[in-house]
Amino acid sequence: MTILSVLKGQAKQLKQHTLTVYFAARDPRTPMIVRGLALFVAAYAFSPIDLIPDFIPVIGYLDDLLLIPLGLAGR
Repeated sequence: MTILSVLKGQAKQLKQHTLTVYFAARDPRTPMIVRGLALFVAAYAFSPIDLIPDFIPVIGYLDDLLLIPLGLAGR
């Protein structure tokens, strides 16, 4: 198993967790500040635009593996 395949797998798991955060943001009981942060994180995770494109080996997935967990931890 290569580092690239491990990073791809972890990025895919993070995007699945982000979908859960998106649905939580749509719940009316969720505070507005948390809703905004959750929608921002979900939009970034599902956006085809990345800060560092995924086709760049290793580094391309690092932005997903660093920025998305930071946004999820901020909730």
